Amino acid sequence: MEPLYTQDYEVTDIAVDCYGRMKTSMILFLAQEVAGRHCVSLSVDYDTLAAKRMFWAVTRHRVQITRLPVRGETIRIETWPMPTTRVAYPRSVVAYDAAGKECFRSVSLWVLMDLDKRSMILPGKSGISVIGTLRGTELDTPGGLVAKPLQNHRSRQVCFTDLDRNGHMNNTKYMDWIDDLLPSLFHEQHTPREFTVCYLSEAREGQTLDIHWDFLEEGVLQVDGHRNSGETAERIFSARFLF
Repeated sequence: MEPLYTQDYEVTDIAVDCYGRMKTSMILFLAQEVAGRHCVSLSVDYDTLAAKRMFWAVTRHRVQITRLPVRGETIRIETWPMPTTRVAYPRSVVAYDAAGKECFRSVSLWVLMDLDKRSMILPGKSGISVIGTLRGTELDTPGGLVAKPLQNHRSRQVCFTDLDRNGHMNNTKYMDWIDDLLPSLFHEQHTPREFTVCYLSEAREGQTLDIHWDFLEEGVLQVDGHRNSGETAERIFSARFLF
């Protein structure tokens, strides 16, 4: 099976913000969507894995943005799996406009999870094989983000519409939550050039996340989300944006 999967996507109203530019959450949605469709052709899709009591979970994303697609455009998205590591299945995505110019690219790290125990299954013990390839254009896979002291704070509860089929907060929803931390005027004047997001633990319905954020330097935003667990605050996600 060809390791490259391609799909065209028309940028409609649901994909853009109030300025007509693609939302960061939609970039991750499209990366997830094309990966899912490719997995169908590779026979490692959601239903196939669920029958084996497993599911895919993304642990990290890194995205570089040349320009955000706008409403009315049709973009072409390419995705391919990279060689499997000891713990994860990396995947690359690139999006092009109608003129063939790059809009954005991403690399994500996917792991297999036990559907019942909610624990990670190493590739060597999963029985799941994905043949990866390197085309020479892939981004470096993202590392972890070091926690920082951040000045601003807001709490938000995980609700029904935040959940996906795995019963936890979908990775795209974190991006909407992060975008909501900053006012429209900021978004009008600034667009992200790059961002990294790390998912460290599941967020489930009804749980309250304490979100801390700050600009560490000009144009560099860091966001950390914690869940209170007894006397300690468990770090659930972290993100770093370059504007």
